Amino acid sequence: MMSSTSDDQIAEVIRRYVSLLATGSTDDLLELFAEDATVEDPVGSDVRAGRNEIREFFSTLQQLERQTELVLLRVAGNEAAFSFTITFKAGDTPMRLQPIDTMTFDRDGKITSVRSYFAPADLAEV
Repeated sequence: MMSSTSDDQIAEVIRRYVSLLATGSTDDLLELFAEDATVEDPVGSDVRAGRNEIREFFSTLQQLERQTELVLLRVAGNEAAFSFTITFKAGDTPMRLQPIDTMTFDRDGKITSVRSYFAPADLAEV
């Protein structure tokens, strides 16, 4: 259990993460991550390690018109699981995805890992 980060602080980071997925810049998102963080999105894909690889991953979102909504959040110690909905346009087609993500955090409340659980079949037209 971490000594300096509370469940409320972790929950706030996740709320900010989900919000920034919709409206934030890549740099804003990166501020939430530890230098040596990893992102596996979706689970089973290549793990992106470090801020440069994570920046490259999130920069692809910047071209999309998108909205997000946090659905469910649970925090336990320095870990959390949450579900959210992201709606975006692929060309002219509105699409929706509701992944379940898990995150771990360091003592400063920075994200150290993200694992996002979904399959291609979970992506649906709106």
